[in-house]
Amino acid sequence: MAEVIQERVEDRLPELQQLERTGLFSHAEINGFLLRAIIRKALELEYRIQRRSLLKDDFIRYVQYEIHLLDLIEKRRARVGYTFKKDEIEDPIIHRIQSVFRRASIKWKDDVRLWLSFIAFCRKWASNVHLSKIFSSLLAFHSNKPGLWILAAKWELEDRFSSESARQLFLRALRFHPRCPKLYEEYFRMELMHAEKLRKEKQEFEKANMDVGNLEHAEEILTGELARIIYKNSTSVIKSAKFHVSLLSIARLFDFAKDLQREIYNDLKALHADDPVTWDYVARQELVIESQPVEELPATKQAKAKEVGRREERCCAVYEEAVKTVPTEAMWKCYMNFCMERFTKKTSSRLLRKKRLERTMVAFWKAHELKLLPELQYRQLSKLLLHRQLLKESLEVADAGVKLFKKSVEMWQVKLEALITSESHEMSKGFEQAFEYLKPQICLPLWLTWAQWSEDAGKQEETEAIYKRAIFGLPGADSVPVKEMYLNWAYRSGGYKKARDVFKSLQENRPFSVDFFRKMIQFEKEQESCKMENLREYYERALREFGTNDSDLWMDYIKEELNHPLGRPENCGQIYWRAMKMLQGESVEQFMAKHALYQAGRL
Repeated sequence: MAEVIQERVEDRLPELQQLERTGLFSHAEINGFLLRAIIRKALELEYRIQRRSLLKDDFIRYVQYEIHLLDLIEKRRARVGYTFKKDEIEDPIIHRIQSVFRRASIKWKDDVRLWLSFIAFCRKWASNVHLSKIFSSLLAFHSNKPGLWILAAKWELEDRFSSESARQLFLRALRFHPRCPKLYEEYFRMELMHAEKLRKEKQEFEKANMDVGNLEHAEEILTGELARIIYKNSTSVIKSAKFHVSLLSIARLFDFAKDLQREIYNDLKALHADDPVTWDYVARQELVIESQPVEELPATKQAKAKEVGRREERCCAVYEEAVKTVPTEAMWKCYMNFCMERFTKKTSSRLLRKKRLERTMVAFWKAHELKLLPELQYRQLSKLLLHRQLLKESLEVADAGVKLFKKSVEMWQVKLEALITSESHEMSKGFEQAFEYLKPQICLPLWLTWAQWSEDAGKQEETEAIYKRAIFGLPGADSVPVKEMYLNWAYRSGGYKKARDVFKSLQENRPFSVDFFRKMIQFEKEQESCKMENLREYYERALREFGTNDSDLWMDYIKEELNHPLGRPENCGQIYWRAMKMLQGESVEQFMAKHALYQAGRL
């Protein structure tokens, strides 16, 4: 093996000599540190990829090193302005990288990311012949992934300009995945792009008065007949309005396919008349249809706003017909989404804003009466109205939502936010109502919101009462964030004495978090007369709860004894052995490492 590796390393010498001759690297670099560094690194990398137990990371490091060398050469070429001898300098490096990639991708053939990295490298540096073979191998191993078939077909079409090869790949892919919508969509798009390309070529030839001869294509191909066949075949297999709409959206990108667009549009309305997706698409088309001829379109802002208003009214007329024809939750959801989208659109027209609000609220109340709106849309609309400072409307929507979804903490949260923003006098009543309907284990967000609101309002006694109720009302670990907030509030509102009283009142009320004790330690340190006995008390309490897994607590305790003016350094040895006994698992090793680094002055 050593002889093979030595030979492979020696094969690099001609390209290194060329780097010196061409002036891309200096004589000192090639005959000095750079040559030695390259040879040493090459030996190391070669030995790693030639040993018996192979690791993927070694192959990746090899490739990365060689690519960095290629990038360096490219930068030197740009600086010097020398563009020759690439076949003697870059080509050997590229071949080495390809060889390593090829070995790695066969060894770890299931790693798609490795294959894609190989493809990305070849697209930048290598020839199309190599890529064609790589794609063939990749698809042989991963024929079950439609995305890879699409990637290969796009490369054939866009890089090799071979529509026939791309077509063959799509046809092969559809044998493996006969019901994959994405494959049909991309195949449909490819045929339309091919037809458009042929039409442009024909126009260029006609402009130049050139005899096209054998290049003349059938009229059916130029009009997108192949795409139409794909459309017919795919919709006979995939009977979905969403898929139908996706094909129509692709067809609308090509101006020459007007007949095909009309056919797909008419089929959509005929075949999927009861699907909300169809109605949603048909309604939204009214936004792009002008009310007047192009030359008579309005020029002033006011006239433009009126035109937009007319289009939106036509959309809503279609939606109104839709919710009568298909009175389902999905259809109402589409209608409401449209109304809210238009309501969020910026406009300088006050009249248009007013119409959008009225239209949104009318649609909402109709859907609410029929109980055909999901909870999410109640929340979205209430928040949207609140953001626009429409407090009354926001509260009305939130009220309607909590009546239907009394068990949803998110819905109650939205209502309470509306009450807080509108400075309602029924805040406390709203929270009490929420706790009546909700289970205690999901009420943490509401307790935190209530406490924060009370604190912001400056209601000291009420805030403390809320914190106490929350701590005893929330089960287990849910009370931990409230305890931290309570301690913080006590320190902000009443200083250290108040915080210490709260700490003592909660010291037996488990569970706690490490931060609860750390906050108290920090409060003590902020005092002018920081008492070491208090710090010891807080550390001991924290270690009683978290001494088995938190190595940082033990280290901080030792540092405190060493650095505090009233600390006792002689206690550090005892604390160390206590930590060794109490800590479990990996925490012991972490503690020993940190302690050693601290003693060495590195921590």
